[in-house]
Amino acid sequence: MISLALGLIFFIALSSAALIGFQLWHSGVIYPGVRVAGIDVGGLTRSAASARITTQFNFPSTGTILLRDGGRTWQATPAELGLFLDPEASVERAYQMGREGSFGQRVGDQMENWYYGTDLSPAFVYDQRLAYNYVASIAREIDRPVIEANLGVQGTEVTVRSGEIGRTLDIESTLGLLATQLLSLQDGVVNLVIEETPPVVLDATQQAEVARNILKEPLTLRLPAGEPDQKEWVIERQTLAGMLSVERGPQGYQVGLNSSLLRTYLSNLAPNVDVYPQNARFIFNDDTRELEVLEESITGRRLDVEETLKVIQEQVSAGHHNVPLVFEAIKPDVEDTAKGEDLGITELVHAESSYFYGSSASRVQNIQAAAAEFHGLLIPPGAVFSMASAMGDISLDNGYAEAMIILGGKTIKGVGGGVCQVSTTLFRAAFFAGFPIIERHPHAYRVSYYERVAGGAINPNFAGLDATVFVPLVDFKFRNDTDHWLLMETYVVPSASSITWKFYSTKDGRSVDWETTGPVNIVPPKETEYVENIELAEGEIKQVDWAVEGADVTVNRTVLRNGAVYFQDSFSTHYEPWADVFEYGPGTELPDEDAGEDEGD
Repeated sequence: MISLALGLIFFIALSSAALIGFQLWHSGVIYPGVRVAGIDVGGLTRSAASARITTQFNFPSTGTILLRDGGRTWQATPAELGLFLDPEASVERAYQMGREGSFGQRVGDQMENWYYGTDLSPAFVYDQRLAYNYVASIAREIDRPVIEANLGVQGTEVTVRSGEIGRTLDIESTLGLLATQLLSLQDGVVNLVIEETPPVVLDATQQAEVARNILKEPLTLRLPAGEPDQKEWVIERQTLAGMLSVERGPQGYQVGLNSSLLRTYLSNLAPNVDVYPQNARFIFNDDTRELEVLEESITGRRLDVEETLKVIQEQVSAGHHNVPLVFEAIKPDVEDTAKGEDLGITELVHAESSYFYGSSASRVQNIQAAAAEFHGLLIPPGAVFSMASAMGDISLDNGYAEAMIILGGKTIKGVGGGVCQVSTTLFRAAFFAGFPIIERHPHAYRVSYYERVAGGAINPNFAGLDATVFVPLVDFKFRNDTDHWLLMETYVVPSASSITWKFYSTKDGRSVDWETTGPVNIVPPKETEYVENIELAEGEIKQVDWAVEGADVTVNRTVLRNGAVYFQDSFSTHYEPWADVFEYGPGTELPDEDAGEDEGD
């Protein structure tokens, strides 16, 4: 037992002496078995180890890092990317192996290094600024902005350019991947992190084709099939190009005609294509007490601007350039099939005649032309009738002739002289029928035509019961204040020099009492005037105006219904005195007095 104990003590002492000797022997050098990046530095001093590592470890300068974007690559060494060996730090880490911790721990590490070996990673300095600058230089090659597809028009030609996807190198994310690869101490590939931003519109080819379809030929607008007046309106390609709308939205380009411009065009076109509905015209058969169609009714049409706009947009986008306009049908208030009892037209309400003895043929022609405008015309219940609105254009083309008219304080020749015979007759018909008179204008001076009775005599009580119309400035209006339609018939009998205006409706018990002051405040005619007219020959004298006394007239009317006063009104007229006026040719000897027979209207 003593010998065993002594042996153990000897062994311990011997081992301790060996350990102390091992450590003393390796004082100032790296313990055996220690490697850095596979380079054996055991037994070397710090400076010798540093020199050996620097010489043998060349990855930062010879390594290869590929940065890749699809098929494009950029090659760099780790050193170019900021990775550098720190030999001093690497050696210091190697030197400390087996020299840290407790005695037992140190001995253990020393024995492990000696027996198994320890391979340490080298220490590095990573200058991320160099990496950032290198990656940023690549970004300048890669980055490109988003480019939207472009669609435009030059003249009548459509231009198109495809869009491009925007690309941006994500430097921060790429640096993260790069650092991982560098610190692996191995050659490798780093895929660049690219952010792609697509354009709102990448390809406008389809929309460009739509635009070309719109502009490939003029746009022809026409009336629908079946319309008797087959007119066309052509919008030329250049004008269409000016109307073309190219708008970029979330879903791409929207191509079509500018709705606002097209709407304006159609709105301006509407008055040229709209047709007002026209009531049928009738005459009342006094024997059968039925209406007989004089003129058939006309169904009107109104241009449906919005629907037409929609159809045009659809058609031109599909390449169709012959487009019918879209209309809304408007039925007349009274169609051909209307019955008298339905309209309340059951009897003659009133008839009034005036006489135009001594009128010229042209004046009679004008009376006939004007009267025909109102024959068979209907006035709705409660409506105000405007004579000027109901008349057509007073022109030679519409059957009128030149005759004497009152204009600018003179009696001159003009188209339509005699129309006031018609307006005067209508005024009296409405007056004596008991309808409210809304607008009435007297003549400037007394005209004998309007005071004549059957046979040609003059009744001065008719003074102040004339009415003049001068379209569109001077009008005559009255109201149909009944619950029934009012049918008007006009009859001109040249042989009797008469015009008769008839009202057909349903009597409502009204009658008319009236009184007149007759012409008062009589003023003698002005002195005869002679005016030279160079267009007349010497010795030629022509009367152009006729002398008339001036006067004032007031006519009072009381309208009764079933014997009770319905309403009262009054009409005051001032007639200017008028002079005989003669025109004569240069050098003509003037007579003391001359006169003529015809009178102005």
